[in-house]
Amino acid sequence: MSDQNAEANGSLLADSRLTIARRDIASLSREKTIVLALIIQLFIAAFSSFLVVGLTSLYDPGSVEASGIDVGVSGDVTAELEDAAAAVDGIELTPYTSKDQAMERFQDRSVQGVLHAETVDGQIQVTATVPQGSIESTLVIVQLRSVLEELERTERIDRSEFLESPPVSLPAETSSSPYFGFTYTVLVPLLLFLPPFISGSIAVDAITEEIERGTLELLRVAPVSLSDIVDGKALGMAILAPLQAILWIVLLGANGIAIRNVPALVLLVAATAVLVVVFGIVLGLLTGKRQQAQLLYSVLVIGAFGALALLPEHLATVAAKLAVGSATTVTTATVAGVAVAAVVGYATMRRYVTRIDPERF
Repeated sequence: MSDQNAEANGSLLADSRLTIARRDIASLSREKTIVLALIIQLFIAAFSSFLVVGLTSLYDPGSVEASGIDVGVSGDVTAELEDAAAAVDGIELTPYTSKDQAMERFQDRSVQGVLHAETVDGQIQVTATVPQGSIESTLVIVQLRSVLEELERTERIDRSEFLESPPVSLPAETSSSPYFGFTYTVLVPLLLFLPPFISGSIAVDAITEEIERGTLELLRVAPVSLSDIVDGKALGMAILAPLQAILWIVLLGANGIAIRNVPALVLLVAATAVLVVVFGIVLGLLTGKRQQAQLLYSVLVIGAFGALALLPEHLATVAAKLAVGSATTVTTATVAGVAVAAVVGYATMRRYVTRIDPERF
């Protein structure tokens, strides 16, 4: 009979945890900020195939094909600049007799920029003028940088015979798509790690709201302990992130963005979610105040995510390498380490909760 009672109580506790988890998940529909964040992520994942084109222009302005950029040039190195510009697509140089004349054409918008180059003590000094504070200025800067890099390379070749020792040979140029780099190093990590961060923030709210409203005491009237309440809330919040990650991966695949090592990526997201949810719950229990806990959570989690750069591979790098299919031993070890840390962190939280005096709430 005692075994049956114990089994019944265990089943009741398990059901209670699931009930709490379902209640917290259902309550998210009333949180407009959370719903908006989910919609934005859904939009990015669902339409990533064409959004990535526009986003890449911000990530790498040089990926945008510029055309029809006219730049005025003056000084005694005009011929060298024109030769360098001939090797760069999308830019034309218009020579002027003086810098003042070139600046006049720039002021009346006849040209989009000005390069004034002159030789001083055997060195070429170039002064560039571009429009201020606009997208046009970014494109002009990118094109002018290409011209000046070409000029530098030409000058190095022409003057190499005057060097005491031969210069180091340049590596062979390789071509790569900026869209590939942006997709796997920015877009994929963003979609994978934003859900855990949101889950942790929701966990903070889930605990502090219960404390501030006094409903945590009402929950304890039921035949559940504080540990069971925390388990239910942690379960509800931690499960959201990997589910979102799976959905985002499916949507990315539908947009032609292949994602490899999906199980490892989901494990990484789930372990990260457990860590931040545990951290959020502990902060909520320690402070008992929503605003204070949210501020601490945001600052500390962002700081911790930045501090992960000290690892051999940052979590964003791990996600990118897994998604591309170029995981190394360090990558796999990092995933395993995060998973172990999640288990240890959850066990530590459970031990902490069992030592809390319920009367303090």
